[in-house]
Amino acid sequence: MFYFLAMLALPDLCMRLSTVHTVLGILWGLSQESGVLLAMAFDHFTAICNPLRYTSILTNVRIIKIGLGILVRSFMFIIAPITRLKFFHYCHSHVLSHSFCLHQDLLRLACSDIRFNSFYALALVICTLLFDSMLILISYALILHSVLAIASWEGRLKSLQTCVSRICAVLVFYIPIIGLTMVHRFGKHFSPVVQVLMGSIYIIFPPLMNSIIYSVKTQQICSRIQEWFSMKRK
Repeated sequence: MFYFLAMLALPDLCMRLSTVHTVLGILWGLSQESGVLLAMAFDHFTAICNPLRYTSILTNVRIIKIGLGILVRSFMFIIAPITRLKFFHYCHSHVLSHSFCLHQDLLRLACSDIRFNSFYALALVICTLLFDSMLILISYALILHSVLAIASWEGRLKSLQTCVSRICAVLVFYIPIIGLTMVHRFGKHFSPVVQVLMGSIYIIFPPLMNSIIYSVKTQQICSRIQEWFSMKRK
């Protein structure tokens, strides 16, 4: 779990190191974080449905391969639109509507043929997020089926509690990006303030909530926080 939490923190950190983000960071972080959430769902599925084989299935070497696979997949997905952006001719205003470099914003500033980037970006969001979210949904459906098969109520409750943080992390990631995509694609009549607000929520909300979610559910982190507050009171 801690390996996957580190992987989840990596795209959050890379995308939020500066207030002016690059398109590379946004698109790469989007695909990478979705892949990490999928890997975490597989980790949880293995822990609940195959607990006796967990250590033999998710070895350190296999976890490293999963992490490298996520990086390679993300890079392969974003290299085509990023390369084309470099050769676009930009003749409109150079003022972006967001505080970071959003792909849709750059397309609005370009005077070149943007059809490939426009359709590719939409297809990337639909295919990557839809494919990953469907696999995540299937994994948690199987987890729920296994949990309900546990005889004791205490065992069911304990197993369900382990699902809460993972499900919250999935919702925290998918809801803002779906909202941002819908606003930019179909909300042209909305106020620009709405688009800026959705963009800021997408950038700030997931990493903030991920830190809180996993701090609350991780015993070691909670213990250190309690020790820190105890020292402050003294």
